[in-house]
Amino acid sequence: MHFSDLDSIDWKILTALQEDARIANVDLADKVNLSPSPCLARVKVLEREGFINRYVTLLNPGAVGLGVSVF
Repeated sequence: MHFSDLDSIDWKILTALQEDARIANVDLADKVNLSPSPCLARVKVLEREGFINRYVTLLNPGAVGLGVSVF
């Protein structure tokens, strides 16, 4: 699958997951105007085809004691 094969719903899914990777599938489906089952199927295809590599957590450096270091 090539990026030109992505339709507007795929792009909406990717955008929503970039904003909140922990969004529940039901909420994601609602956000992109799909029912949950086809939405999950699309996410699985996007994962399998390499458009979604992984899900990550962004830490708050100050909260975990990693303040700014200047050399």
